[in-house]
Amino acid sequence: MKARLEEFDYHLPGDLIAQRPAESRDFSRMMVLDRKSGECRNCCFAQIIDILGKGDCLVINDSRVIPARLLAAKETGGHVEMLLLKKVDGSPHRWEVLLKPGGRVSPGMRFRLGEDAWAEAVERAGEKKWVVDFYLKIEFTDFVERYGRVPLPPYIRRNRNSEEPLELLDRMRYQTVYARVPGSVAAPTAGLHFSEGVMEKIAAAGVAIAPVTLHVGYGTFRPIESGFVEDHVMEEEYFELSDESAEKINRAVRVVAVGTTSTRVLESVSDEKGRVKPTGGYTGLFIRPGYRFKRVDALLTNFHLPKSSLYVLACAFAGSDLIRKAYAKAIGDHYRFYSYGDCMLIL
Repeated sequence: MKARLEEFDYHLPGDLIAQRPAESRDFSRMMVLDRKSGECRNCCFAQIIDILGKGDCLVINDSRVIPARLLAAKETGGHVEMLLLKKVDGSPHRWEVLLKPGGRVSPGMRFRLGEDAWAEAVERAGEKKWVVDFYLKIEFTDFVERYGRVPLPPYIRRNRNSEEPLELLDRMRYQTVYARVPGSVAAPTAGLHFSEGVMEKIAAAGVAIAPVTLHVGYGTFRPIESGFVEDHVMEEEYFELSDESAEKINRAVRVVAVGTTSTRVLESVSDEKGRVKPTGGYTGLFIRPGYRFKRVDALLTNFHLPKSSLYVLACAFAGSDLIRKAYAKAIGDHYRFYSYGDCMLIL
């Protein structure tokens, strides 16, 4: 029997949506949820070092968020916002982008990005999505780092065009401390809670740390629109798993995935015995209730939007009833929700 989307809905007061990061990364709150006992308890994220130990392997997503939001102007004078989605294979300066507003755009239309910098629409790729060619005087990556802005999620409702100090804060905090490989247009947010100090203490406790890479795409913001969850199709995202990380994961007694992105990598590459092999490619794995987890033993994750694939994954891992109980407690205890919010460790 198919699951109706309404089963994964809940009401969240708007004032619980975090609009900026916590004062310190590891001062976030963390709910510890025990799947066997059903116990939910509150603690500080920094206490994760007391829960992890020798034999554990912490799997982190080391993808780095690029400043993918570009402000442009049509030749007619109208302003346009571009969000870089993914590079089109075969051309270093051809990208699929989301245009806002996306109406009245046609092939050949040009957009001014600055002095001696412009883009040209090539073809439509979907609703508000276009393939564009960039014409720049400097390297594309240098241009984006210099002129791009942090691609914050739409539920962070700040006046992003006028808050330069917050733009500088976002460049630092909407990024994990271990981010290494550029390519994401959204942060793997469960990792935002780790500070350098916490990472050092985890390693000193004998916990293996295994980086994987999954470049988070715009699809992470896309709500499930089908009436039945099973009818939803995930957008594919590129991932890589190295030899070294695969070895650490296969030796582990307990695998603790940091975020839904690390979870999807692990479950995409695991065989029926839970063994992983180093590989790379694209995954469109959609984890929903009924899925049998092959390698993930514990999951650190933020509190997600209702009716989202991320919330559905949490329900698949812990059970829908237990997740509803945990979310109700989080709302009652005034946890901070979504990307800049608090987190939950599901054991």
